[in-house]
Amino acid sequence: MRAFLGRLGLAAGLLLAGPAAAQDEDPVEHGKYLVHAAGCVACHTVPKSEKYLAGGVALKTPFGTFYTPNITPDEKTGLGTWSEAQFLEALKHGRAPDGSAYYPAFPYTSYSGMTDDDAKALFAYLKSVPAIEQANREHELDFPFGWRWLAGVWQSLFFEPRPFKADPDQSEAWNRGAYLVQDLGHCGECHTPRGWLGATEQDKALSGNPEGPEGKSVPNITPGKGGIGDWSESDIAWYLKTGFLPDGDYVGGAMVEVVTEGTSKLTDDDRRAIAEYLVSVPPLPTP
Repeated sequence: MRAFLGRLGLAAGLLLAGPAAAQDEDPVEHGKYLVHAAGCVACHTVPKSEKYLAGGVALKTPFGTFYTPNITPDEKTGLGTWSEAQFLEALKHGRAPDGSAYYPAFPYTSYSGMTDDDAKALFAYLKSVPAIEQANREHELDFPFGWRWLAGVWQSLFFEPRPFKADPDQSEAWNRGAYLVQDLGHCGECHTPRGWLGATEQDKALSGNPEGPEGKSVPNITPGKGGIGDWSESDIAWYLKTGFLPDGDYVGGAMVEVVTEGTSKLTDDDRRAIAEYLVSVPPLPTP
C-alpha cells in the first residue's frame, strides 16, 4: 500500500523527553508543544477551521481517502471516554479501545518509538482542549481496503513496535534530532518510499516517495543526489522555521501545513537537532 500515510533512549542522561522537559514540567504545557512537534494539528484540524483538533482532514492515497478523527475530549465523538492506557495503546500499538487495528494512515508505526512520558503529556494536553462535537467521517476506500480486518493482517506482516534507542556514540543533539525525525515528527512516513502493500522500505529511508499524499511526490531529505546534500545545517533549520528554501523559494503543497503548524513551533534547539541528524544520515539517490 504505497503512500498509505497522510501528509507529511537516552532516558537517563541524554535529552529525549522534550525541549526543556524538566521532570517537574507541567505535562499539559509539555503536551501543547508535542501536539505541534508530532504533527497532530496539521492532520487533525481542517485548514482555516475554528474546530481545533476536531478532525475531518482528507488524506488521499492510492487506496482511497482517509479522514482524520476528532481528538478533542468530546465524549460522543472524540477522546472524552478514553483512558490514558487506551490512548497509549492506540498511539504506540495501533489498536483502538475495542481492540481493532488502525489503518497505518495513522502513523503509529513511527509513534511506537515515542517515550511514555511524551505520550502521556500529549494525552494530558488533548484532554485539556475545548471539546468539540463533530462526528468522524467514514473513510472512502477502494475495494477491498474498506475491510477493517485487513489492517490487522497488515500489522501482523509489517508492524512491530520500535522503541527509540539512542546512539551512545552520538551527541545529545543528534539523538534528539533522530527522535524527532524518526518517531515524534514521523518524517519517514511521507519521505520514505513504500512497497506495494504500503510498508516503508527502510533501506531507502528518507530518500523520497514518488507516490506521496495527494498523489504528489515527496522529496528526498538525505544528503544524496537529488536530496539536501548542498544544504547546510543552518539552511535546514531556517527552512523548518520559516518555510524558505535556500534558493529563496517558499515551501509548497502539504508541507505548508507541516511548517506552519509543526516545525515553525519548535524551539531553535530542536530545529538545529533535526538539521544535525539529517545531514548525517546515509546519502541515498531519489527513487
